[in-house]
Amino acid sequence: MIVAFENFIYALGNELWSKWVLIALLGTGIIVLFATSGIQKYLGLALKKTFKSYFKGTKAEKDQKEVAGNISPVKALFTALSSSIGVGNVVGVGTAIAMGGPGAVLWMWISGLLGMGLKYAEVVLSLVYRQQDENGIYRGGPMYVYKNGLHAKWAGYIFAIIISVVSLISLNMVQIGSAASSLKTAFNIPPIVTGIIATIIVALVILGGLDRLSKAAYASVSVMTTFFVAGGLIVLILNITKIPGAIALIFKSGLTGQAAVGGFAGSTIMAATRYGVARGLLANEAGCGSAPMAHSTAKAKHPCEQGLYGISEVFIVSYIVCTFTALVILVTGVWKTGEDGVTLVVHAFSKNLGFVGEAIVAITIASFAVKTIFGGSWYGQTGMAYVAGTKGILPYKIVSLILCFIGSLLGSDFLFALTDTANGFAVLVNLVSVLLLIKVVRAQTKEYFSREDAKIV
Repeated sequence: MIVAFENFIYALGNELWSKWVLIALLGTGIIVLFATSGIQKYLGLALKKTFKSYFKGTKAEKDQKEVAGNISPVKALFTALSSSIGVGNVVGVGTAIAMGGPGAVLWMWISGLLGMGLKYAEVVLSLVYRQQDENGIYRGGPMYVYKNGLHAKWAGYIFAIIISVVSLISLNMVQIGSAASSLKTAFNIPPIVTGIIATIIVALVILGGLDRLSKAAYASVSVMTTFFVAGGLIVLILNITKIPGAIALIFKSGLTGQAAVGGFAGSTIMAATRYGVARGLLANEAGCGSAPMAHSTAKAKHPCEQGLYGISEVFIVSYIVCTFTALVILVTGVWKTGEDGVTLVVHAFSKNLGFVGEAIVAITIASFAVKTIFGGSWYGQTGMAYVAGTKGILPYKIVSLILCFIGSLLGSDFLFALTDTANGFAVLVNLVSVLLLIKVVRAQTKEYFSREDAKIV
């Protein structure tokens, strides 16, 4: 029965991602592109606002003291990043290349470009239609867009249930399962030990509420992203002459379906597209409707201003973290070995850096996994708050902690398949609300960028 269920999930996920989700994502991304007159053109402005707020730190929070919301825009961004920068950026990239070939990277980039628009639209709508719960916490996301924007509370229930499941599986069990696997490979640490330690850390953070969660996300994302990118940069410097060839291979394989070395599973354009977009989404979460729940807590002066932080989120994930991972895999040549997932990434780093490289990947995956659970927990809590009210949050946290431990004892392959399937349904439900309210996004964008202070950093 278990085997039959696994086969069903694999088949369902493949069906969703082979056409339906791809069409929905790419189609909606193009519609948002035209509706906002190419919001991606404000990427520079978005990054300037993001980094200025980041370096201003507590001073920025004082400037926003009287603005409606719970935490600063940049802390809301980092709470979202705590889930979007995770195992999907490391293991997922390796899997995408193994299954879809080097061309999958090109489609990850393309999905990232359209993802900027999608994430922007999601964030804008979530802030327009957010509301406070009885504890004064601002709640937003597709469920509240359905409820307050489309007057379809029942549709909100559907998304809330889906995102609660996605959070427990994708942003909890998958993360900790990959972390346990990585630490087992690198340091021979028993998965049960990883599970116990990770569960304790997660408990200390998520049981402390939004303020503690956002602070933990802010610190962990800053430190661990820098750590991983620095390690990847060393590998790329050691292989600097191979970078142009790797980039050329990405474009050749992505556009023609022909790889330098044939015979692997993903030697077709469709495979490159399917796995590139799928893993790209898993990485930047554009279209899933999850990250807007974090952004909805921001003390934003205007929905579009926080939408710009959403653009920065996708850029950081897709064009920095994922690109570094992909290039390391390609320049070291390990993508030809037939390995995938965490093993592929470990070998890519260790080929030049030895045990140090293995340690970098293992520590990165473990820390990424734990902090991803921080953000994932918030999404699940928000979904549960919509379904059962705030009284359902504590039980949800307890279930999340139990599954966190269980996830450390399970393999990641099936969980990734389950993640793809759950994410597929989340995307389809979420994008319906974006399409139905695209006029609101357009109107908000036009109004915001007509203001004289809109482009002031």
